[in-house]
Amino acid sequence: MNRMNDTAAVRQQYATNQNLSTRISIHEKYSTNKQGFGNWIFSNYWINNGAKVLELGCGTGDMWKNRTDTIRACGKFVLSDFSEGMVKYAFETVGSCGAEYRVIDIQDIPYENGTFDVVIANMMLYHVPDIDKALREVRRVLKSDGIFYCATYGEHGIIEYLASVLSDYGVKDTVNRNFTLQNGTEILSRAFESVRKLEYTDALAVTDINDMVDYIYSMTSMTALQSVPKPLIAEALSKHLEDGILHVPKEYGMFICS
Repeated sequence: MNRMNDTAAVRQQYATNQNLSTRISIHEKYSTNKQGFGNWIFSNYWINNGAKVLELGCGTGDMWKNRTDTIRACGKFVLSDFSEGMVKYAFETVGSCGAEYRVIDIQDIPYENGTFDVVIANMMLYHVPDIDKALREVRRVLKSDGIFYCATYGEHGIIEYLASVLSDYGVKDTVNRNFTLQNGTEILSRAFESVRKLEYTDALAVTDINDMVDYIYSMTSMTALQSVPKPLIAEALSKHLEDGILHVPKEYGMFICS
């Protein structure tokens, strides 16, 4: 898939919150690490009172639900996404509470040099057509002592597992490797002097196979399955149950850059 088509596919996938919300709900329901990935990410943020904060690719805004005290303590707080639909949904999720909402492409950030103390871009850099340009923009709008936080996945998690389990149906390991835990340090080091990687220990313990089927169908990378009846997919997954549980590996983490 070329970059233009990939961008179009991403816009289609994130035009509404439905697909993303499906995946988030399954992670919330079946993750073995009960802290929750979002809570873990937030626990690693260092946001001082009065800080100016920009989040790029905010998605549904769930990260900031019930964290209005942090938002109000900021001197400026911007939630943005390149999908207008996501920005609208983030507003519905988080509310006003001092936050600003904008449609922004990380490759062309509409702020002056050195505007922000903190920039955040979680689970989205692998979608960006020109990552180096995006990181230059992030570095540009950060203050000289600012911090950039970005979460991502690894190359040996859910997609790799599903590809092995569903190979008979033409499913292949199509993990987007543009920005992962494996290559993120190298990529980020082209823009930042200090890059630190943190890894989050977790897995899915799925007890309702139908939920996993819904998860699979919410991903554009699983297009090979669109012509396969869901009961057949459920049957294939059921063969891998252990004491009624489907154990699905996850590989997630984040980078802290300055």
